[in-house]
Amino acid sequence: MPDICTRCVMDQSDPSITFDEAGVCSCCRRYDEQRALRGYRPGQSETELEALVRQVKADGAGKEFDCIIGISGGVDSAYLAYTASRLGLRMLAVHVDTGWNSEVAVRNIERLCNRLGLQLHTIVMDWPTMKELQRAYLFSGLANLDVPQDHLLVAAVYRFAKEYGVRYVLNGTNIATEGASSPYSRQLSCMDFWHLRSVYRRWGRGKSLRKYPHLSLVQARWKFAAIEQVNLLNYVPYAKKDAIATLSAEFGWEYYGGKHFESRFTKWFQSAYLPRKFGYDKRRYHLSCLINNGEMTRDEALSEIARPPYDPEQMREDEAYILKKLDITPEQWARVMSEPPTPNEAYFSQEKVIRLAERLLGARRTAAVKNRKSK
Repeated sequence: MPDICTRCVMDQSDPSITFDEAGVCSCCRRYDEQRALRGYRPGQSETELEALVRQVKADGAGKEFDCIIGISGGVDSAYLAYTASRLGLRMLAVHVDTGWNSEVAVRNIERLCNRLGLQLHTIVMDWPTMKELQRAYLFSGLANLDVPQDHLLVAAVYRFAKEYGVRYVLNGTNIATEGASSPYSRQLSCMDFWHLRSVYRRWGRGKSLRKYPHLSLVQARWKFAAIEQVNLLNYVPYAKKDAIATLSAEFGWEYYGGKHFESRFTKWFQSAYLPRKFGYDKRRYHLSCLINNGEMTRDEALSEIARPPYDPEQMREDEAYILKKLDITPEQWARVMSEPPTPNEAYFSQEKVIRLAERLLGARRTAAVKNRKSK
């Protein structure tokens, strides 16, 4: 087995990776498959997009908004808003402030909404609650420390969709620059509130989560089944470099230096915590998607990987700031980092219950069919 893919920069730090005879990795093969199924296809995608926009506008007739969009100040959500505006969609913009916004992200959101004339709802999360929940996750030993922020954003967007009677939620997720799903995530759905609550019960300091807006996995799957997520960027030719150039020219939008770096916490979590605790650099996957999208060469990606994710001194300052803000001492953090990673299965999961129920229902249906046939 080769150490690194011959086409992209993914390597064996992804425990699930496989390589074919040519040394091409499973991530590249999955990227090709998903792009053929759900990515941009010239001619066909334009026709599908036209029909989709007509449907969204028709369903929004007589309502204040056609759709809801979550915005972070990052490139994907900003270009999504720009694209939707050009298509004539009436959007309600929702932003969740969890206490970690960079100044660049705040400026980007203000400029974008002002220029596009978007109504913006900003939810400022109760900091004592958010602090305790994120603190618990840092002690959890899990790979994805962003679950408290991700869950909150999805829950907020869904609730606004229900409040305004809007059927469609626009999502910046896209095949072109993000692929199908990161192989590094190794996480249950961020919508599994039982898993989140299990982490908090073990590591939290007793504060109620009453002020934390959330959705159960049951609500996300069934109660809000009428709400559709639309990955609009899959219907247009999308390239990160071009998007940044357009946003900068149109809105004075500013780039913040890396994937998800619009959040100071996420910047540190992806660039410092994951490499040290789990031994992988998420830039490998992000850059591999850009290689597959034709935006950079493999040699350019290898050169970038060889450099630190961001300035080491700034990384140390960010870590000290984050630990102090979350009331974690250097000694406590040293113990966390000295322990092995914690598997998801160490915490209770609603996903497991649902999968078990689905298997049991399937077994009952199979048994019922066999009984009918035997009579």
